[in-house]
Amino acid sequence: MSKFSALKLMALNKIAKLIKDEKGEVNIVAIVLLIGIVVVLAIVFKDAILDLLNNLFSDINNQTSGIWT
Repeated sequence: MSKFSALKLMALNKIAKLIKDEKGEVNIVAIVLLIGIVVVLAIVFKDAILDLLNNLFSDINNQTSGIWT
């Protein structure tokens, strides 16, 4: 067996162990719920977020415009 094949086999073995290991089990429902909350908040505050980003980039452009002139 070549050195590459042995390394590949070791890597696949470690990945299989990682998948089967339940010590770090995360509740999938909780993750999906948190992602859903973040998406809803982003939708609700979309205008405020866009205004904030536009103001930030506008300030950055105004402050850096003096550097290039």
